Amino acid sequence: MSEKKNITILGSGLVGSLLSIYLSKRGYEVTVYERRPDMREHKMAAGRSINLALSDRGWRGLEGVGIADDIRRIGIPMYGRQMHSVNGMLTNQQYGESNQAIYATSRGILNCELMTLAEKSGVKIHFNQRCLNVNLEGKEAYFEHVESKEKLTVKSDLIVGSDGAFSAARLAMQLSTDRFQYSQSYIDHAYKELLIPAGPNGEFLLDKNMLHIWPRGGYMMIALPNLDGSFTCTLFFPNEGRHSFASLTSKSSVLAFFKEVFPDTVPLMPTLQDDFFDNPTGSLVTVRCFPWVYKENVCLIGDAAHAIVPFYGQGMNCGFEDCSVLNELLDTHNDDWSKVLPAFERSRKPNADAIAELALMNFIEMRDKVGQPAFLLQKKIEARIHEKYPAKWLPLYSQVTFSDIPYAVALSNGLRQESIMRKVMALPGIEERWDSHEVEKMILEMIG
Repeated sequence: MSEKKNITILGSGLVGSLLSIYLSKRGYEVTVYERRPDMREHKMAAGRSINLALSDRGWRGLEGVGIADDIRRIGIPMYGRQMHSVNGMLTNQQYGESNQAIYATSRGILNCELMTLAEKSGVKIHFNQRCLNVNLEGKEAYFEHVESKEKLTVKSDLIVGSDGAFSAARLAMQLSTDRFQYSQSYIDHAYKELLIPAGPNGEFLLDKNMLHIWPRGGYMMIALPNLDGSFTCTLFFPNEGRHSFASLTSKSSVLAFFKEVFPDTVPLMPTLQDDFFDNPTGSLVTVRCFPWVYKENVCLIGDAAHAIVPFYGQGMNCGFEDCSVLNELLDTHNDDWSKVLPAFERSRKPNADAIAELALMNFIEMRDKVGQPAFLLQKKIEARIHEKYPAKWLPLYSQVTFSDIPYAVALSNGLRQESIMRKVMALPGIEERWDSHEVEKMILEMIG
């Protein structure tokens, strides 16, 4: 086994903190440098973080370092979607089997917990340190203290860039290496966080065990429960156009719009108008790059390597899976990083590209389709086929959310299943025949 490395991690976000625990438990000396102040001592600014949904891949990442039970205590299980129509009608769609759930978790609370667990594992975290640059050959990272402006040079055996979608480590690779492929693309929508507070006695005003969606065709709002009885709402809305952030310029226009489009939420959101203008509008970006590794010196992980839009709830889960896969490769190759890093890159890059594609596809499904009778019927047919033939058909959502099937395989399976379902849904009278032996036989023949 090669000698244990001194490792510097850029960023103490979710992935950086979890990775630091994995590496510290393996005996590495791990130091983390974070641009922001310690969020455990400073209140986070409102409106900056889309609530998270922990699912199987994320739980496996946490179980790998024995902290899943600690985190489960700060999550709320959501067993399905509840769609809210304009006229107030509610429609439920179960996510998976009756006992399967994704867990609503506050990014801030989860991040604080992970940082505390990292420090208990022996990790040193330095806050208010902005990374200015990375010397790929010299394995040096250059920092400036956010307040004092004091400069710092840190030399390590390995630098891991876990510093998010606008990574300094990735920028250094982009500027300093040949044939570095990089793209960032924004969708035409942005997001804004809003709030449904708890009721007068701290009660939840919506079903706390569902993810709530107000699909409106072209845009949508979602709501996830918080431990204090409130719901964090996220409006995904066009930047420009008739219904857009650009068109809602006054408190009265915001209230009028919500009364028209999301009428059931208005009585539940007493601070709607203030929140709309006080909370920032966030952009939604997809980042793709390659390579993720420079020699044995620098490696990218999490959003630094593959930032995605949040519509499959897999950004954090994918990043946590990065950590568990890297740890498995360290086991396989006996901590030989010359083998581990190329294998990590080969393993994760196709899957990161696949989940990026799936997330963009799911945005269209969530905002345009989930409330439609044809969509709900299709999901009912898929659920029935899965129930009767679980080895032959696993719905795409379950492949992504409740399994460790590689994302790239799930995407391929999902496209094939969608092709089959298009033919099924085109059958005359499918609304009456959906549960017939004839339809079942047709699906089984196409599955092969």
